Amino acid sequence: MGDPLRLGQRPDSLRHPTLAYADRMASPGTGPSISVALCTYHGESYIREQLASITAQTLPASEVVICDDGSTDGTVQAVEAFIAAYSGPTVLRIAHTDRAGGVRANFERAIEACTGDLIALSDQDDVWRGDRLEVAAGVLASRPTVLAVHADARIVDASGQPTGETLLGSLYVSDGEREAIHSGDATTVLTRRNIVTGATLLFRRELLSTALPLGQHWVHDEWLAAIAAGLGGLDLIEEPLIDYRVHGANVIGVAQPTLRNKLRQLRVPRGDRYPRFAMRAQELVDRLETIGAAQDVLVIAQRKRAFELERAAYPAGRLRRAYPVLRHAARGGYATLSSQGSVDIVRDLIQPA
Repeated sequence: MGDPLRLGQRPDSLRHPTLAYADRMASPGTGPSISVALCTYHGESYIREQLASITAQTLPASEVVICDDGSTDGTVQAVEAFIAAYSGPTVLRIAHTDRAGGVRANFERAIEACTGDLIALSDQDDVWRGDRLEVAAGVLASRPTVLAVHADARIVDASGQPTGETLLGSLYVSDGEREAIHSGDATTVLTRRNIVTGATLLFRRELLSTALPLGQHWVHDEWLAAIAAGLGGLDLIEEPLIDYRVHGANVIGVAQPTLRNKLRQLRVPRGDRYPRFAMRAQELVDRLETIGAAQDVLVIAQRKRAFELERAAYPAGRLRRAYPVLRHAARGGYATLSSQGSVDIVRDLIQPA
């Protein structure tokens, strides 16, 4: 994917790609259009602030497509009131207000309703930094082989006050993982665990020809990131471009890998967790093979599939489970293919059936 890109550490030739990009966008027809896919569900408390931040961007979006998943509070009315009072350059339109059946389905129809050359995903309860679109679109303008970029985010509480943490920091994203993504080897990172937050994602429309329909067993952002990575076209902006609000009622969000969370996971019964992992891995292999991903990418995805199929087939009894778990551990499967390495070894050994 070329030289690593970290904002603030760019060579002189890329020092201000966003400024040149903004200049082109100032003249109609000279730059790609940008759509924002914004999904809502019971978001009355925060949606106005988010819409205000989206419509105040230094590089305006061409349109904001809002899809509501059947809210029964005042979310839709709040959006309608904002649209009625707005007089800026961005087209705001509500595409759906009926029940889609969850986050993935709602985002899929929002993405499909977008018409822009670039598509940014948006949650209902965050706040964008004023230059979020300018910075991210500038990266794509200067890096034609990159299909999608995601970014770090500042974590804020329900009132919007910073907690002192960032998304990447809360996920303990290592220097090695960052370097792998910058070097075009994001598949190796994402095979172990997802570190891409959809609320920070901007991608080219071309990605949809390979990513749609979204994987049935995947969250929308995980799937888009996995497909972009599988094609060697995912990179990371190591700078917080949004305020990511954690308020206790998030539909989905970051579960920090704290000791308490890890200990709690050890007590959760195995249930259908591992068959789901196997189905996810199978679905990704099928799609990567269909779209002609590189052989080295396919090998990684196929190893992940084999690993998850074997985990799904572990015996219910802990004693009988010990041998296959320890065999995988000795071969390095957990270190390279599971999200939490040694913690997953312990969990697979002692977790109730």
